[in-house]
Amino acid sequence: MLLCFAVWKCAVSPTGDRLYITDNWHDKLLTLAREGTLLATYTDPALWRPVGLHVTPAGQVLVCGAWSDTVLQVGWKGKSKLATLATREDGVSDPESVYYSSTTSSIIVGQRWDNNILVYRVE
Repeated sequence: MLLCFAVWKCAVSPTGDRLYITDNWHDKLLTLAREGTLLATYTDPALWRPVGLHVTPAGQVLVCGAWSDTVLQVGWKGKSKLATLATREDGVSDPESVYYSSTTSSIIVGQRWDNNILVYRVE
């Protein structure tokens, strides 16, 4: 039996043509075409142990670096960082989940070792 620990989380683009995968063991965000072709591999020191992943209805890709204590926005092509949305200085510690609420215009971050859920208003 072959065990694979590469896929941690996955999310689909709003148009359904791209699949985003966090590869926690290799510190990568992978972008695949619908049929499975690898389109892009994103790595960044600010994305150490990527776990949480969310694609907004507008197609914005949000990803958590658990060990780097970061939440990043990556371009829809999966090739570049557009913004660092939150860091340790903002209270992030071992983030494991991220979600954008269009209702409240907020980014919601769940943390592994903390009982707090962080909410950041965005405009």
